[in-house]
Amino acid sequence: MSPSPSTTSSALKKSTPIPERSRLVLVSVGALGVSCVMTQLALMRELLGAFSGNEMVLGVVLGLWLLLMGIGAWLGRTSDRLRNQLAALAVIQMLVALLPLVQVFLLRALRNVVFIRGAEVGVTETVGAAFVLLLPYCLVAGYALTLACSILAREEGPAGIGRAYIADSIGSIIGGILFSFVLVRFLDHIAILICPALLNLALAVVLAFPVGCSRLDVGCWMFPRRLLAALASILALGLIAAALLLDLDGLSTRLQYRRQHIVARASSPYGKLIVTESDGQFDFRENGIPITSTRDDQHVEETVHYAMAQRTDAGQVLLVCGGISGTAREILKYGVRQVDYVELDPLILALGKQYLPASLADQRIRVINTDGRLFVKQTRKRYDVVIIDVPAPSTAQLNRFYTAEFLGEVKRVLAKDGVVCFALGQYENYVSPDLAQMLSSACLAAKQSFHNVLAIPDSRVFFLASDGPLFPDIATRIEQRQIKTRLVNRHYLSAMLTPDRMADLASATVQPAAVNRDFSPVLYYYHLRHWMSQFNVRFGLIQVLLLLLLGFYLIRLRGSAFVLFASGFAASALEVVLLLAFQILCGSVYHQVGVIVTVFMAGLALGASLMNRHSSSRSLRQTALTNGRWQMANGRFGSLSLLALLIAAFALVLPLILPLLNCLGGSAPSLFLVKSIVALLTLILAVLVGMQFPLANRLEFDGTIAGASRLYTADFIGAFLGALLACTLLIPLIGVGGVCLLTAVLNLAGGFVGRQRKAAA
Repeated sequence: MSPSPSTTSSALKKSTPIPERSRLVLVSVGALGVSCVMTQLALMRELLGAFSGNEMVLGVVLGLWLLLMGIGAWLGRTSDRLRNQLAALAVIQMLVALLPLVQVFLLRALRNVVFIRGAEVGVTETVGAAFVLLLPYCLVAGYALTLACSILAREEGPAGIGRAYIADSIGSIIGGILFSFVLVRFLDHIAILICPALLNLALAVVLAFPVGCSRLDVGCWMFPRRLLAALASILALGLIAAALLLDLDGLSTRLQYRRQHIVARASSPYGKLIVTESDGQFDFRENGIPITSTRDDQHVEETVHYAMAQRTDAGQVLLVCGGISGTAREILKYGVRQVDYVELDPLILALGKQYLPASLADQRIRVINTDGRLFVKQTRKRYDVVIIDVPAPSTAQLNRFYTAEFLGEVKRVLAKDGVVCFALGQYENYVSPDLAQMLSSACLAAKQSFHNVLAIPDSRVFFLASDGPLFPDIATRIEQRQIKTRLVNRHYLSAMLTPDRMADLASATVQPAAVNRDFSPVLYYYHLRHWMSQFNVRFGLIQVLLLLLLGFYLIRLRGSAFVLFASGFAASALEVVLLLAFQILCGSVYHQVGVIVTVFMAGLALGASLMNRHSSSRSLRQTALTNGRWQMANGRFGSLSLLALLIAAFALVLPLILPLLNCLGGSAPSLFLVKSIVALLTLILAVLVGMQFPLANRLEFDGTIAGASRLYTADFIGAFLGALLACTLLIPLIGVGGVCLLTAVLNLAGGFVGRQRKAAA
């Protein structure tokens, strides 16, 4: 590759301090990173609430975010032509500040206008709505990254682009820490988004003044730079006034729940909780999904009595989730000595005690605020009955409570002949093939640890598992114990437990299906497929266009861009694997999971910084040209190829390490060791991935921004496919081992491409 004169001169100036103009741009990039992370987290939570929070929605939102950012970075290659780049960056900072707030308002206000109120939104509609909502911000943010790189490249050459990558990573770390550990505990989503908005507006004011010329062309408009600064200042003051004088979150939430009386709304690290009231009935919704109601007697009695009727003399009962609905209080009808109720989200407990005080008032109910799986792993108590009342396995996190490994852990805490109960699916006199696979997989998971498994057909399908006897005549056992119920009585059970329904269910649970396991979570894939079967899934214009463009792009990938594509895929897919492993091994405690994400972002910044400094020092020593090529080109291609091979080796070793960690047990020292090892693995992966971008950028730099634009796009597109496919298809279909193998093969191919390029160079 032949460097331009500006490239050579910039390489000779690496020892000089970073220019003031460059510092300002780097701060802007950092602010953009803060905004991107906070906006992504807030919009992801909002979209999960609007469109049935399952793994498909999560994968679609995260995937589209990365894809559109990549397209924005690709469009940014035209930023070299702008006459006044700093002023353009100032305008973009204003857009980055305002767009997230507009997006949240539009989502809340239009969800029930565009789609039927209360109805679930299908896959096609979810993809289309998320695409339209995310499009403006992601394109602008992706463009801004390339624009900043263009400015820095003019000042410092390829080292400036490497610094932009580092600044973006550092901004992402700061934004992630502030959102996850500070702001989300005290502020609503709109108040949170106002924080980065004010930061970006302040930077827009600063950027407006060092502009090289007095005016900036934007279409047919002419903006004097003082007017640009004044506009940013007015917007900032307006936001501050609106935040102080208006309840923006309350206003937009009322638009979202127009016909309901909202009595409480609050956010926690786990989601946004809304409590509504109608004729004395309180309904709780977390991230838009109903979790409990004060008059849901059917759910409460079904959850409790099918399990408790098996051991009517139980003394110790463990209830995982659902206690505020009244299930904990209902268990006390059997005269138990104690109910240990485990709930992860402290906000659910706080609002439950405020609006449903009778549910947890009895002294025999011991409330434990932690992850249910972590509690089971660590406790030394023994229980006669364990009731798992978690939502359906719509995500990998929820799937942890339906795996063979977890049920094996539950067996360890059961007393002799103890019973475990969990529910799955919706049953209305017909078992579809998709539902049958779900039920069969869950049944097989239970049979891995228990001799006897009984399936009960009701509004949901209840599974009872034990090494002792199980009794299908539930009505008789409830009557013998003289338990008073409103719904689950002999008449109700006679209608539900008919011979044909029982036979139908027995036939469904022996259908061919894979066992649901921790590192091969097929059940949430079966659940996802069952959910999708309820809609007429079709490819619209947006999906077809995206697939065609993506296919055309992948066919044209070459050289360093392909290596960055492979590492982007590895970064997303393997980070999903590590997060899943952490939740399985250590529980889903939010701040701990947030630490893993923070470690990953810090590793990216560390790797990029190390490589940027190393490459800069090498450039100082060897800047001469040999036959029109960099003298160090061969060595750099070799290094890029070596990094790709190291990522491939990491992917191959990872599935061998994770199962070994599961054998360490649940003691405090063992858990600390597991957390440390997972954090170390995350750091190693991130450092390897982070080192590749500055190195690839030096290979591709030709004095223009085209190379950086191409590399950013490849990185984002690879991350898009890794996130989307890993979340929704690859992990449940081929397991963690299969995902790691696929990632290894892709990066081995990247290493081969690098070696081929080295030979050509």
